[in-house]
Amino acid sequence: MQYTNPVIPGFYPDPSICRVGDDYYLVTSSFEYFPGVPIFHSKDLVNWRQIGHCLTTERQLPLANAWSSGGIYAPTLRYYDGWFYMTTTNLGGIGNLYVKSTQPSGPWSDPIPVAQNGIDPSLLFDEDGRIYFQSTRTGDQGDGIYQCEIDIETGNMLTESRLIWKGTGGAYPEAPHLYKINGYYYLLIAEGGTEYGHMVTIARSSNPYGSYESCPYNPILSNRSMKSSIHATGHADMVQIQDGSWWAVCLGIRPLSYPMKHHLGREVFLASVNWTEDGWPIIGNGGRMESVMDAPPLPEVRWPDKPIRDDFNQSQLGLDWTFLRNPLPESWSLQERRGYLALRGNRTTLNDAASPAFIGRRLCHFSCRLATALEFEPLNDGEEAGLTVYMNERHHYDLAVRLIEGRKRVVFRRTVGSLRVEETMDCPEGQVALMIKALPQRFEFSIRSYSSEVIKVGWGETHLLSTEVAGGFTGVFIAMYATSETQEATPAFFDWFDYEPLDSTKLGGLENS
Repeated sequence: MQYTNPVIPGFYPDPSICRVGDDYYLVTSSFEYFPGVPIFHSKDLVNWRQIGHCLTTERQLPLANAWSSGGIYAPTLRYYDGWFYMTTTNLGGIGNLYVKSTQPSGPWSDPIPVAQNGIDPSLLFDEDGRIYFQSTRTGDQGDGIYQCEIDIETGNMLTESRLIWKGTGGAYPEAPHLYKINGYYYLLIAEGGTEYGHMVTIARSSNPYGSYESCPYNPILSNRSMKSSIHATGHADMVQIQDGSWWAVCLGIRPLSYPMKHHLGREVFLASVNWTEDGWPIIGNGGRMESVMDAPPLPEVRWPDKPIRDDFNQSQLGLDWTFLRNPLPESWSLQERRGYLALRGNRTTLNDAASPAFIGRRLCHFSCRLATALEFEPLNDGEEAGLTVYMNERHHYDLAVRLIEGRKRVVFRRTVGSLRVEETMDCPEGQVALMIKALPQRFEFSIRSYSSEVIKVGWGETHLLSTEVAGGFTGVFIAMYATSETQEATPAFFDWFDYEPLDSTKLGGLENS
């Protein structure tokens, strides 16, 4: 059997994995989005379903100071003595921290800070009871991977931080994970920056503090300078499965066109780990990630397909939905009108690095159909509600209904850096369907009412919302939003939201070889 990469498509970077019995759990970065650190479950390493988030309260995840691509960086997930531990960095917040839970779906504890600074923290629970904490930082000894021992009950440092490895010379040695395997401590890191020169390197030592011997086969994973649909592979984590073999997850991107640009974000890829005769791991096919690879020797367990339509008839939002930073409690409701999502705008707009009335989900397919039904009768000029294709506050496309000089208008707006183009047209009466067709090279926008045919509104290029143009570490979101220039905002009611993949390529599933 074979499977197709990525196994988790869309903006889910920096994966970390652990195994408990026959179950596998995986977490990824979430940056300025809330709730934070999505957690997934799998039985076969290929088919994954989200089961929750690790950081679900503002106490656990304050994001008021999170700039775009700030917030949560690079979590690590580990299991020890009946507890799950997730350690991460809240950049602009508490810094390095961990939370714990007996159940991976939560609830998780309040954050426990660790004084060792830097980013990309990781944990090793050693056989002798010592707990080693690693992070990427700049210290007295230069840039590299630093380590200390901590008290897992309090987070207190029991030793000073020590530099243990600077990597092989690539830029930004980061993403450390330490493993104890056959008497050796293996230190896995990423180098080259999370860009097209990204790579995975490894070193080992008989002592957790080193000195560390660099693997002679480094980098043990890199798709740099390859003619491939997959690039920027790095930030890996390894896990041993039931038959004793090892597997790795990592991030990667699928750029389009030339020069290459990607807009879905960094995604989760899977590959086998092959050990050399002298005891070094090599990830993938000779250190390369492929689109189609041989599947793990595990029984396939598929999860039910997600429904295309969310009718907003549950008491809570589904796990796909996220907010932009910590939401204002009065900005949204599922109870104001039964079967509708209500958004109340405020003066914060999509152009601000703050918390607008915004509920979105990741774009996970190059081709898909997106739509929502909006009921909105604004009373004040400047009130607006609609759909946005959002990368950050300086790069987004919006399709909305807005009151302009007392008339309800459809607005189509494209914001790319300092450039903004806005077009308006009359808005049909009553409920309006706002529709987006995502294609690999463009987003197509249209509207429809009960009394009209589909009206094409405009389109925008996907590459103008790419990381290479917009910058940052995130990916495109599709979100419902509302804004208001007045304090008393008219509620916008969203009846349903559709997300229908149209990709012909199968993702994240097993295939017959």
